[in-house]
Amino acid sequence: MKRIVLTGAAGRLGSWLREPLTKLCEELVSSDIAEGVGALYPGERYVRADLADLAQIGPLLEGADMVVHFGAIGDEAPFEEILGPNIVGAYNIWEAAHRNGVRRVVYASSIHAVGMYPKTERIGTDVPHRPDTFYGLAKCFAEDLARMYWEKRGLEAVCLRILSCAQVTSPRALGTWLSYDDLIHLVTRAIDTPVTGFTVIYGVSDNDRAPVDNSAAHFLGYRPKDNAERFAAEILAAAPAADPSDPAQFCHGGPFAAVPLGESGVARMKIVDDRKAT
Repeated sequence: MKRIVLTGAAGRLGSWLREPLTKLCEELVSSDIAEGVGALYPGERYVRADLADLAQIGPLLEGADMVVHFGAIGDEAPFEEILGPNIVGAYNIWEAAHRNGVRRVVYASSIHAVGMYPKTERIGTDVPHRPDTFYGLAKCFAEDLARMYWEKRGLEAVCLRILSCAQVTSPRALGTWLSYDDLIHLVTRAIDTPVTGFTVIYGVSDNDRAPVDNSAAHFLGYRPKDNAERFAAEILAAAPAADPSDPAQFCHGGPFAAVPLGESGVARMKIVDDRKAT
């Protein structure tokens, strides 16, 4: 490919994707609202752009073969804050992709699009949306937008319902963990699979306790290798007794299923900021 655009390049997950993406194209255009992303990799350039402004996103996507869309507010927040970057921003990405003849959007969706399902239900990629927050609702909007742009305009999309792409620090993460190596593999398969149409796949490693079913997306060739079970003894020994009446422990969305609408879910998690430095 000649050009891939990565949004959310200044974020933690974006920091791990930048270098691998430069290996898949002649030019990687990394973008975010931050002033910069540090030193650039060979074949990479940085463009500052606001997802909520179509006038900025249109030129950003010029000449792109594919867009890896990871930019957004990555937490629950009041609807008015989510609306611009997460909802209007999604529309702007798909509309600009259509106008520029982009072939495919690889989208960082989330388990929070279906976060209110109980963990005792092993859910597939075809279950109806059941968001746990305004953040999850925005992911539902983008997934439906992606399906519509495929069916009406022929723009392919792979929606990655990421579970927990962070260090394992809780019993929940023993099932939901997505390692950075598996994240890179997942995004690579979403890019290099010849035909995808509209596809949903869960972003999760090969965990013994994984609570989701990816069999319908097997054709993408995503074969995760890491398994959070190696952390189980230490994590479970330090954890308090489980409370089955707590939505944070019982629902797929974890803490996001328990917080009041508009209040941070990340604040209740122990996420280690281990973004990759350049």
